[in-house]
Amino acid sequence: MPVREVRQRRGTDPARLPVPARAALYLALIMIGVIMIVPFVWMVLTSLKTPAEIAAVPPQLLPGEWAWSNYADAMRAAPFPTYARNSFVIALSHTVINLTFASMAGYALARLRFRGSGVIFFGFIACLMIPTYTKIIPEFLIVRFMPLFGGNDILGQGGTGWLDTWWALIIPGAVTPFAVFLFRQFYVDLPVELEEAARLDALGEFGIYARIMSPLIKPAFITVALLTFESSWNNFLWPLLVTRSDSLRVIQVGLSVFRTENATQWAFLMAGTTLATVPMVLLFIIGQRYFVQGFATAGIK
Repeated sequence: MPVREVRQRRGTDPARLPVPARAALYLALIMIGVIMIVPFVWMVLTSLKTPAEIAAVPPQLLPGEWAWSNYADAMRAAPFPTYARNSFVIALSHTVINLTFASMAGYALARLRFRGSGVIFFGFIACLMIPTYTKIIPEFLIVRFMPLFGGNDILGQGGTGWLDTWWALIIPGAVTPFAVFLFRQFYVDLPVELEEAARLDALGEFGIYARIMSPLIKPAFITVALLTFESSWNNFLWPLLVTRSDSLRVIQVGLSVFRTENATQWAFLMAGTTLATVPMVLLFIIGQRYFVQGFATAGIK
């Protein structure tokens, strides 16, 4: 459903507002947009300044000397191509796993009738209320004492488990309760006549899910894909806890090399942060239409 139709159904179409109210709305949106974009502009400009210009008082907005070499120097200061590759592999793996299993779970909770489905759904709702940082220690212990991995015996003793491996970076947190909830909300709103007609044509349950229902909720897939990739790409704490090898570091952890106990290399840090931000900006620009439509449609259910 187009976003404009959703707004009209909800009675919030800006075109129907009086001129003063519309002008105030657009002015407020412009002010919010400026507030949101100023930190990014400052980050990019700082990445192009020399250390003397960054330390200048009062601070300068524009660089006096455009130090484009900061980006090349930042890339040489640490193996950022390796960090970026690791972040991309982890984010892509999380996205594929989350789309696959969360969509299946959402379809089952929305379209299949089985005992306990309501309890399971409310369990996913309860998981949404658990703060992320409260799960760090239990997840770390599970990874550390994973049986038969990393030298551990059948009881999970004697080795390191999944620590410092791709398993620890990809498996925990690959499927999110929010994705299951969002998919379920989209699947439950589809007409029941579609699956009844598919069953009359002797199509199996998996075929109905994959060939009939899923193509109708593309905004949900785009929304979950963008959110999952963004969350995984920007993850810092978990990769920091479970990895020691430089070959498994991710780009967010790699940025910490520019911060030491005595000083911070702001030019290199801002250059690296800019490079780490660009992929997410491009992804949102490409998928923003489906992203906004996904949240707008989910909000009227």
